[in-house]
Amino acid sequence: MSSRTLPLLFINLGGEMLYILDQRLRAQNIPADKAKKADWIEDDRRRVMNDIITTMFNKKFLEELFKPQELYSKKALRTVFDRLAHASIMRLNQASMDKLYDLMTMAFKYQVLLCPRAKDILLVSFNHMDAIKDFVKDTPSVLSQVDETYRQLIEMYTPLSSGEFQLIRQTLLIFFQDMHIRVSIFLKDKVQNSNGRFVLPISGPVPHGTHIPGLIRMFSCNGEEVKRLQFRNGGNYTGVLREGSFEMFGERVIKLGTNMYVNTAPNPLAKEELNMLARLMGGMEVQKPGNADSGFRVNLFATDEEEEEALISRPDEFSYDVIKIQATKNQQANAELVKIMGDFTEEAGEPCSSSANSKGDDLLAMMDGL
Repeated sequence: MSSRTLPLLFINLGGEMLYILDQRLRAQNIPADKAKKADWIEDDRRRVMNDIITTMFNKKFLEELFKPQELYSKKALRTVFDRLAHASIMRLNQASMDKLYDLMTMAFKYQVLLCPRAKDILLVSFNHMDAIKDFVKDTPSVLSQVDETYRQLIEMYTPLSSGEFQLIRQTLLIFFQDMHIRVSIFLKDKVQNSNGRFVLPISGPVPHGTHIPGLIRMFSCNGEEVKRLQFRNGGNYTGVLREGSFEMFGERVIKLGTNMYVNTAPNPLAKEELNMLARLMGGMEVQKPGNADSGFRVNLFATDEEEEEALISRPDEFSYDVIKIQATKNQQANAELVKIMGDFTEEAGEPCSSSANSKGDDLLAMMDGL
């Protein structure tokens, strides 16, 4: 297990969450004669995105996150994202939060599986970071927080060897290995089997620094090539022209981890993922309560009935006791967060070291104070 995996897991899942929420907050059919309503909806969208990103990239929060440590338990990480999603005026009920988290985890799991090299997970992270930076480009204070995270990522991860990145990839896959949540659009596009396992492509670009498979070269003890054999590789592979940038700025080349809703030139390797994310949800319903300060409700299903049905039919092993919170900076919100901390316990039988539990508690407690 790699002790450097947690920051990448958090940033990539957080990026996927922001993509989905931004899309849901934009995808509203507002009649032309309701311009004032459209104004407050756009203002609220910006406020939600800024508030979540501000919390996500809080300096003290990231200092704790970037310390070498084991991954948190699945339940602890889910609780972190519950609180992060409610770090503004937006509210999600349990069914919508479940669906949001399912889409986040399965999308990133698929990205990890599709990465040509283990090191490319860092490029996927930079793609998420680039999009997050664009979300807050008009808010200098938040932008500086994001830039500081870039520097931390570059400092921590660019010196790592290929073997260390392979260990990070294996740690991520171990975390995801029991998560086989079926996503309807994955099933429709036949990139996921009925048991929830992904079907990986056998075509597309090969990893940077490698050759298209199909040639075996034999060498003598002196290092001289003495024989070549050709074989059929069974796929339709293409070469990679250049490596993506591992700096704060630059072309990442790989498209995995980009905002699929605005991507117009997808990497063929990620075609299935793009198709899924481009059609994640139907219409979104936003309800503005009478009290403007009490927040608004986001439904990630087409109708309330569909949301209720999903909550009832969700398998027990994927269910979480999610408490709806209204994350305004007031005493009521703080009381709700304290209650969550009191209810937070490890799932029975889930292996997790005491140090991981302690770290998870520290990070959750820190979120309470943000």
